[in-house]
Amino acid sequence: MTIPKHIVLFPDGNRRWAREKGMHTLEGHKKGYDNLLDFSEWCKNRGVKTLTAFGFSTENWNRSPEEVDYLMKLLEKCLLDNLLKYDKDGIRVRVIGQRERLPKTLQEAVVKVEDATKNNSNLFLNFAISYGGKWDILNAVKKIIQAGTPAEEVDEKLFEAYLSTTGLPTPDFIIRAGGEMRLSNFVLWQAAYAELYFSPKYWPDFSEQDLDTALAEFDKRARRFGK
Repeated sequence: MTIPKHIVLFPDGNRRWAREKGMHTLEGHKKGYDNLLDFSEWCKNRGVKTLTAFGFSTENWNRSPEEVDYLMKLLEKCLLDNLLKYDKDGIRVRVIGQRERLPKTLQEAVVKVEDATKNNSNLFLNFAISYGGKWDILNAVKKIIQAGTPAEEVDEKLFEAYLSTTGLPTPDFIIRAGGEMRLSNFVLWQAAYAELYFSPKYWPDFSEQDLDTALAEFDKRARRFGK
């Protein structure tokens, strides 16, 4: 079976899952992050080398202050509480996005976890926090302009070196749970030739078997890259 080198994950549907169960929507987020940890383990065991998960988008700042605060604390807890597990399992953790917008304690947690896992290589786990595809592209453009790079020297390879995903393999498989069928401003440049897979299941219900079903579908795809 052909295993994707880099999976991009939309862990969507946490709030809808909670509402349908009569629970507070914040409980859905908690269940979703717990499932994300399991998902990373499933991916590692199947030979996936890179996993990038959408944790908090640039648009999510528009949600209620209560929800934003909860998500920031949950992300911090997720990083710190699992530090020993990441290191034990050989998982290298990295955060992409607008770090300067994050609470100071979360920024400190990011630095701590990234530094502690920087030599691991079994799985590269990337959390996209305060991330948006349009922001990523515009940020790269600004950096290129600030560097004074002549227009004629700007090509795809150079441009990609300024994206927040620089150094990572190009995503080849995007999995979105929750029943929605769109990219929602995530890795817009990087997803140019990625295979897309949409699951109707809300993310908290997405299982190891569902991953295997998705991987079987990826194995059937003929990737021609426009040729």
